[in-house]
Amino acid sequence: METKEKTYITVHASINAPIEKVWKHWNTPEDIVHWNSASPEWHTPRATIDLRPGGKFTYRMEAKDGSMGFDFWGTFDDVAVNKHIHMTLGDNRTVNIFFKTVGTHTEVIETFEAESENPIEMQQQGWQAILMNFKRFVEKAH
Repeated sequence: METKEKTYITVHASINAPIEKVWKHWNTPEDIVHWNSASPEWHTPRATIDLRPGGKFTYRMEAKDGSMGFDFWGTFDDVAVNKHIHMTLGDNRTVNIFFKTVGTHTEVIETFEAESENPIEMQQQGWQAILMNFKRFVEKAH
């Protein structure tokens, strides 16, 4: 049996806000619906989150024209408030998110296991775009 080596992709952003605010906006469904999209043509009309080990999350992602949509979901494996989230997505890929104070900024670093349907560069660009939307949202709110 052939075993394919996993590929991991990392995206990051430096956000001009305290770590407590960054953590809150990252994990609050009412905020997630404002920033969780990779392009202006997409949005997240609803989000649910149970932020605890074993808890689940679901973000409904849809094209604004109604042509397509999907549930982005998974389970939290480990949660350290204001520090780290480890989760497993619905397709068994893993994601690690680290939050770190650097001076007056908060660094958010996401490392995720790539899927095999889309090119690596496209995945990196999509996740980075979502993270940059998050950065803009937090800095505007802060």
